[in-house]
Amino acid sequence: MTTSTPVLARRALGLGAFTIGYNVLEGVVAVVAGIIAGAVSLIGFGLDSGIEVISAVIVVIRLAAEVRGAEPDERKEKIALRAVALTFFVLAAYLVIAGIHDLIVGETPATSVVGIVLTALSIVIMPTLAALKRRVGLRMGSALVVADAAETRLCAVLSVTTFIALLAYLLMGWTWLDPVAGFVIAIFAVMDGREAWEGELVEEHDH
Repeated sequence: MTTSTPVLARRALGLGAFTIGYNVLEGVVAVVAGIIAGAVSLIGFGLDSGIEVISAVIVVIRLAAEVRGAEPDERKEKIALRAVALTFFVLAAYLVIAGIHDLIVGETPATSVVGIVLTALSIVIMPTLAALKRRVGLRMGSALVVADAAETRLCAVLSVTTFIALLAYLLMGWTWLDPVAGFVIAIFAVMDGREAWEGELVEEHDH
């Protein structure tokens, strides 16, 4: 585990600020487009953006204190890390409940060109942002920053599955793929949430 430096902390702070700005815009567009289209995975994608904003805000607050020269507080760090972990579980619960409801009711989503374009854009941006945050977090030895990077990575995975679900409906009329995509993301969310809760994510440096 390396020692955090002001330079790395400021870099992580900048990445966190970008995450907040981008995801606020992404979330609003995705939720509105998802409601209009009746697409569970697209609404879930938008809610994930909101959850990621919460995660990033928690991290930014802690990093801002570090940049100001505050002494490391292991108890506060652990509380912040577990707060981030809870955001994973909230997302998983929503996706499972919404997906089951959609399968039972049998709602058919409308084609969402906006959703396809938005998720395609996020497929490019999110993996890059997640990699940058993880690299900085590992150099800092910060489980909190690495957990936030995992949240961003989850958004990247969600971008891919949502894009596939929307495109599959547009081209082949597959409505079942929409809630199933949500179930897949819920599994990832629970796995990453558990690891974040126990502080294990930062220990995966070699993977």
